[in-house]
Amino acid sequence: MLNKILQNKTSIFCLAILLCLLMFVRAFESQLFYDPFLAYFNGDYLKLPLPKFNAGMLFLGLLLRYVLNTIFSLGILYFIFKDWKMISFVSVLYVLFFVILIIVFFFVLYIFKNQQNLLLFYVRRFLIQPLFLFVFVPAFYFQKLNK
Repeated sequence: MLNKILQNKTSIFCLAILLCLLMFVRAFESQLFYDPFLAYFNGDYLKLPLPKFNAGMLFLGLLLRYVLNTIFSLGILYFIFKDWKMISFVSVLYVLFFVILIIVFFFVLYIFKNQQNLLLFYVRRFLIQPLFLFVFVPAFYFQKLNK
């Protein structure tokens, strides 16, 4: 086991760097991205009115954060599984999920206004956090075990 770890020390180092980059995105989110909902969802958002926001800037901020999280997540998946076909498949899924989630996010934001804050919270959470990574790692690990 120790011998296998030593042989893969480059992969482990790259995984550690990518995980640190994901933490960096989270730690400096308020400085890196335009998102008036950061402070809003830290408060009592079920009772507060929605904050004022610039839709274009919000979209670009969410897009940039999603892209960074996706790149780092794809790197992590690659260094864990070393399978380019899987990475290309997951890349398509990430794009598809972004399109669906961003449409739902702005739909809830504009149509429901202040009525569906909890739904808005969870859709936004999938856009700004690398939650899909926590789904894909066990799923592909289980798939590899069954092959």
